[in-house]
Amino acid sequence: MKNLVLVGFMGSGKTSAGKLAAQRLGLTFVDMDAVVEQRHGQTISQIFETKGEAFFRQRERALVRELASFQDRVIATGGGIVLDGNNLRDFSRTSIVICCWVDSRVAYERTKDAKHRPLLGLLGTDSDRLARVEKLLRERESLYKAIPNRIDTSAMSVEQQADEIVRMYKQQAGA
Repeated sequence: MKNLVLVGFMGSGKTSAGKLAAQRLGLTFVDMDAVVEQRHGQTISQIFETKGEAFFRQRERALVRELASFQDRVIATGGGIVLDGNNLRDFSRTSIVICCWVDSRVAYERTKDAKHRPLLGLLGTDSDRLARVEKLLRERESLYKAIPNRIDTSAMSVEQQADEIVRMYKQQAGA
């Protein structure tokens, strides 16, 4: 079976719904950020702090090339995967790519207590974090919306999102 690749902003539900979708489809779940963390013995935030975002993006790019050669995977990408168009091109060759869209306020609510979001860092106030989420999402919006298979997860539970992901995957895969 083709891979199922979930792309979207932080807090869009890629990991939570991806795990559930993988169970329902009988596929192996892969969280790209977790793989990078495991291979480098550091959290994504630590990698950003000690080696920089460019280093992380290089590791992410190499992992895309690796994972695109596999089958039978549900892959949750990092939110910035869309910043390099080669990533989506590689995944599109061997996978069904679905964008999990999320409204900025919902993304903020889902991520406001997370300490592992390097691009949000330890910003002082809630309004600082909300402004950062809005800015990042605005910068990436056209990249996310260019993905033809897209669902708005803003008002969905994890179960509803997984149901829609599975439905779209089966429709696209002809299953």
